[in-house]
Amino acid sequence: MQYGMLEVSFAGHVATVTLNRPDVRNAFNETTIAELTDAFRQLDTREDVRAIVLAANGPAFCAGADLNWMKKMAGFSDEENRVDARRLADMLSAIYRVSKPVVARVSGDAYAGGVGLVAASDIVVAVDTARFCLSEARLGLIAATIAPYVIRALGERASRRYFTTAEPFDCATALRLGLVHEVVAADALDSTIARIASALCVNGPQAVRESKRLVQDVAGRALDEALIDDTARRIARIRASGEGREGVASFLEKRAPSWRD
Repeated sequence: MQYGMLEVSFAGHVATVTLNRPDVRNAFNETTIAELTDAFRQLDTREDVRAIVLAANGPAFCAGADLNWMKKMAGFSDEENRVDARRLADMLSAIYRVSKPVVARVSGDAYAGGVGLVAASDIVVAVDTARFCLSEARLGLIAATIAPYVIRALGERASRRYFTTAEPFDCATALRLGLVHEVVAADALDSTIARIASALCVNGPQAVRESKRLVQDVAGRALDEALIDDTARRIARIRASGEGREGVASFLEKRAPSWRD
């Protein structure tokens, strides 16, 4: 997995995808978008990968869209703009829908599309100096492709404020609003990420995948008979699976399950 604008590394069952354009604050262009989409789709197929860390080199996490890319888009036709925007939407979907949990290592500021990357991740740890901004409205744009993920993370009320005002907000606010799960000092960032990744990797790989999907599928649904039946079917299927049987047996026999290595 060799890329021009990303670094992909592996340690045990954890893959780390690192944005590597520090000279432009890790802003993304069409190449970065294509590479991120490809990386997450490839990692989705790898049985040896149980968790993915999304990180960035340099002082910023991601500044959103690259200015040169935005200049190019200004000359696009309506159809070309639609196709280009769909590529960005597909990238965010690839991150959100990858079957492995994604842990965002937010080591610096995240603006515009960078907030989308954060919101599409499952678990977010941010350095306490990081700032966030949904800055699109300042440029006469809207945060459309990132909206499904940001609104799920921030909620409707906060999204209405920050989409329309384009005010930056600090890490404490991001934590309070639910965009970020943990805020740490810079020297504790890596150890916190390692702790969370380790917790993910000791659990049943199938159970982790199905748990992620469960939350995505159940959130926002009406609590009706269809949902009740759906959840009953899910747990019945997992109980009867090889991993489910092994997990229960290992617990009763007071031994480590087979997936821990």
